Amino acid sequence: MNPYFALSAIFLLGLRGIEKRLALPCEPIGLLSPEDRASGKVKMLPTSLEAATERMMRPESIAREPGMFGNEFVDHYGGTREHEVRLWNQAVTNWE
Repeated sequence: MNPYFALSAIFLLGLRGIEKRLALPCEPIGLLSPEDRASGKVKMLPTSLEAATERMMRPESIAREPGMFGNEFVDHYGGTREHEVRLWNQAVTNWE
């Protein structure tokens, strides 16, 4: 992940939350118990590039909003990640 994209997303999401006056959906993750995490009280991040790309590319993705990255960026960047996953899956065998 490009750190500049990650920081941009963090800042844009923070501004989005302020502008829309959104409440935090749950308490900070550090204060949650293991049971809270296991019960699905908090939505966990994807654990693979493939899953993260699928989530970002969804039509309802926040990343597609005009104040965020927008459709053009998401389609282009997501397409390059899909290509990377395809190449990886073709090159890496089950043995690895």
